[in-house]
Amino acid sequence: MQVTSTTLSLTVNDVAASRDFLVDHFGYRERVVAEGFVSLGRDDAAVDIVLLRRGIEVLPEGLRDQSAAGVIVALVVADLAAQEARLRREGVPITMPMQEEAWGERLFQVTDPNGVVIQLVEWVDGGHSWAGDRS
Repeated sequence: MQVTSTTLSLTVNDVAASRDFLVDHFGYRERVVAEGFVSLGRDDAAVDIVLLRRGIEVLPEGLRDQSAAGVIVALVVADLAAQEARLRREGVPITMPMQEEAWGERLFQVTDPNGVVIQLVEWVDGGHSWAGDRS
């Protein structure tokens, strides 16, 4: 199997609020927009994100009233400290301060208006890389 792209689909109460947060602070762009739906992407290795309005009929009936919970969208970046400083300047509250894990991951988190956690990560020297072998 060859995967050609990856998309994370999140069900939220306010599609516009999450869209604006990702566009304004994380460089995402709208690719497809419809009532209760938006597809967002970037031109780099970041995961594409689809936002669906809670209750939308395209979802299976048993899932329509659920919303994204317990999901962390993790983006590996260069110069994590600069990204944290930029987000602070933009007025984005840091909901989990910068920390370094024993396995070599440095990270911090912000939370979008619908409660979706965005985690920015940088691997310190000798740490693991999520990029892995993409061949």
